[in-house]
Amino acid sequence: MEFSEVVRRRKMVRSYTSDPVDPEVLDRILHNATRAPSAGFSQGWAFLVLDTPEDVRRYWEATADVDDPDEWLTGMMQAPVIIVPCSSKAAYLDRYAEKDKGWTDRDEAHWPMPFWHMDTAMATMLILQTVVDEGLGALYFGIPPEADAAVRSSFDIPDTFDPIGAVTIGHPASGGAKGSPTRRRRTPLEDVVHRGRW
Repeated sequence: MEFSEVVRRRKMVRSYTSDPVDPEVLDRILHNATRAPSAGFSQGWAFLVLDTPEDVRRYWEATADVDDPDEWLTGMMQAPVIIVPCSSKAAYLDRYAEKDKGWTDRDEAHWPMPFWHMDTAMATMLILQTVVDEGLGALYFGIPPEADAAVRSSFDIPDTFDPIGAVTIGHPASGGAKGSPTRRRRTPLEDVVHRGRW
C-alpha cells in the first residue's frame, strides 16, 4: 500500500472479530515500531505483547468491569492482541550521562520535554501505521490512572518502565462504538499550520 494511502486509511477501530492475528504480521508490526527515532538513540521503549486469550482477558480484568461491559468495552474485548508500549526515563537519563552526550549527571531538568514518552509515542504511531498496511485495525487508548498499579502487577512491568497507553489490534468488525470523528469535524489545515509566524 502507498504510504499516503496508509495515512489516509488510519483510523481508530473499536470493534473486532475474534479472528487471530498472524504471528508473522505481529512480528512485522513490532519490528517497525523499533524503527522510530529516539533521542541519542536511547531506544527507551519496550512493548508488552498480550496475544493469548488468557492474557488479553487479564488485561481487561485489570482495567475495566468485564462483568458489565458497555458498547465500547464489548467491541474492544474481542481484539485478539493488545500491545502496551512502555517508556523508560532511566534509559534516557543514563544515555545522556555518557561521555558522547556531554552531561555528567542524570538530572531530569536537562529535559524540557519527556522525550522518553514522545519517542515511545512515535513508535506507537508506527504500530498504528503498520497495522493499516497489514489490512488490520487498531485503537490506541489510555490506561485509567487507577488501573496502572493493577496492570503493572498483573504483567510484572518493572518500575523503570511506564505504560503510556495500550493498543488493541485485530480484524475490524462492523459496528461498535462510534468515535469522535463521527461527532467532530477534522480541523482544517489552514487553522493548524502557521507559516513564518503564528
